[in-house]
Amino acid sequence: MSAVLELRDLTLGYRDLTLFRRLSMDIEAGSTLAVLGANGSGKSTFVKMLLGLMDPLGGQLNWPSGRPGEIGYLAQMTEFDRRFPIRVRDLAAMGAWRGFGFRGGLDRAARDRMTAALDEAGVLDIADRPLHQLSGGQLQRALFARVIMQDAPLILLDEPFAAVDQSTEAHLLSIIRRWRDEGRAVVLVVHDLSSVLDHCSHALLLGGQEATHGSVSDVLTPDRLVAQGYLSESQAAWMFRGVPTASEPAHV
Repeated sequence: MSAVLELRDLTLGYRDLTLFRRLSMDIEAGSTLAVLGANGSGKSTFVKMLLGLMDPLGGQLNWPSGRPGEIGYLAQMTEFDRRFPIRVRDLAAMGAWRGFGFRGGLDRAARDRMTAALDEAGVLDIADRPLHQLSGGQLQRALFARVIMQDAPLILLDEPFAAVDQSTEAHLLSIIRRWRDEGRAVVLVVHDLSSVLDHCSHALLLGGQEATHGSVSDVLTPDRLVAQGYLSESQAAWMFRGVPTASEPAHV
């Protein structure tokens, strides 16, 4: 797979706080990268850096094919004001604003794409409902419709499964799988390990001023999750019962 973005010797943080140092990794087309870590480890800061909203303390971001004109982005739901007086279809249409600007309107092709996006996200039947009337799951589906409309090669999802039920999570995961199959790179900030283990190809674990990247099976081991502060030893023992740790070799 080709790299959409290359991170080289990256150090991230703030003037008085270093979150991690010297991370080198590629974000590849057709991959799903899960970003995990305890609160305060730098997950959302990492996403903001990818969006260009802040600079790293050191290192480089290289775009082999040039920085894409559009990066799909879904912020944490707590950052979205559902009192904003627009309908579901208006929210989805915002994903195509680069194509028509704020003074123009959607052409026929864009309206057809918007209808398809609303349908795929499962909110076509409530397209004319104002945002303040939506449940948490309905709002998240509507926000996914907006990301679909962005049609971007790199998609960043910050806590995409927060405040949604299992049925909605499964539906949103099907959209993420479609993006992956189309060759898009998807970065997800997540808390739920089960979603990572079943649906992501790579993981980035943040914590303890370290950043560990690799395949899900290599990164999300009990010992590493404990060492970087994501799980306590008792939590790791319960979640990975039957899986040997470094201090407890497998029986042969």
